[in-house]
Amino acid sequence: MPERLADETDETGSTEDRTVPCRVVVCRDCCCGTVKVDADHAAQTARLRQIAPVRISECLDVCEQANVVVVQPSTAGRAAGARPVWLGLVNDRDATEDIADWVRAGGPGVAARPDILDLYLIQPPRRAPLTP
Repeated sequence: MPERLADETDETGSTEDRTVPCRVVVCRDCCCGTVKVDADHAAQTARLRQIAPVRISECLDVCEQANVVVVQPSTAGRAAGARPVWLGLVNDRDATEDIADWVRAGGPGVAARPDILDLYLIQPPRRAPLTP
């Protein structure tokens, strides 16, 4: 279940109860989301958008793992110590459904990751250190 934040007061003085679910990032650039990978990219994105906010990213720099999906934890998941989970080779409907089910249950740090998703786990790319 997504976390409910405490009521917050906005600039008008009203309060609202905000739900902050986990979020999903899908890579859609040079390899992911193109004809180089035999998958229904539009259907995958649409399905994930039914469950959580989805951000389309340009190249996430792990092209050999196309299609890449990153599941970012909710506020509750981050509070529990969860980090984003990178999944690669997500090229079939069943994998997308497994991700959707996990996200619907709360995602990283909130719901146990289904064992089947271990097959898709990848390491995020390491960023080069900034030089002065």
